Amino acid sequence: MQLVSAGLYSLGHGGNDAQKTIGIIWMLLIATGYASATAEAPPIWVIGLCYLSMGLGTLFGGWRIVRTMGQKITKLKPVGGFCAETGGAIALFVASFLGIPVSTTHTITGAIVGVGATQKLSAVRWGVAGNIVWAWILTIPASAVLAAAGWWVGHHFL
Repeated sequence: MQLVSAGLYSLGHGGNDAQKTIGIIWMLLIATGYASATAEAPPIWVIGLCYLSMGLGTLFGGWRIVRTMGQKITKLKPVGGFCAETGGAIALFVASFLGIPVSTTHTITGAIVGVGATQKLSAVRWGVAGNIVWAWILTIPASAVLAAAGWWVGHHFL
């Protein structure tokens, strides 16, 4: 059953995370005049590259995330992994159905913390979970600073 839940979670991951990236790139293409605002769908190359990037990112960087989620936050047994993946998959399918963009990493982290907390609160390594939350919080301003620096370099040197 864990293979089924992992497959469903992976399907939810591709159906939600890649869609957010496709939407952002499509809106940028429209805003810069490279795509028509009346187009019914984004260009196929945007869709293909977003899914390819998602797959390659998971292939090359996914194991580090899997190790952190499955071993460092709390020790997951197969039944706990099944419950976390199933809960995460349901959340992703509902969010995707409603058109709500969510982070699959946020979803699975919450599910794993929930599984660990059902055993006992001390089963969760709250320091690791806290570090993950801080990384999420710092990502937004760090991205803004990098984007501003890129804009400044582009306008002053290129």
